[in-house]
Amino acid sequence: MNRGSYTTKRRIAKLNDQELEAGVSDKGSWHNDYSDTAFIFIGSLPYNLTEGDILTIFSQYGNPVFIKLARDKDTGKSKGFAFLKYEDQRSTILAVDNLDGAAVLGRTLRVDHTYYKNRDDDEELDLAMSFDKPKEKR
Repeated sequence: MNRGSYTTKRRIAKLNDQELEAGVSDKGSWHNDYSDTAFIFIGSLPYNLTEGDILTIFSQYGNPVFIKLARDKDTGKSKGFAFLKYEDQRSTILAVDNLDGAAVLGRTLRVDHTYYKNRDDDEELDLAMSFDKPKEKR
């Protein structure tokens, strides 16, 4: 296991425990710093996982509406990280708290809140992978 990700996981767990003990409301949580984004970053993915595999893992915490698995432009092989957007921002909290540090096929996932901006060439993928939007350009 990567020591850095284990240390991060312990820090997040400790922070969450402290918030619970102190009775911190949702508005006071560190997660609230990301209340305006429903995107998460997923790192250290096994290279042989597909978008469908990732959706299967992450859909247990909400309804994914967008996924962007980074791939090498020449070979099409996964680079081992992805961005995923949930329909409901609250799902990001569940995914970060429960899947950061999880082992998948011998690799320790890194999952965190993030901001993501579509590039021009992402628009088609956004429409193709979005389950809640019509597949035609708006």
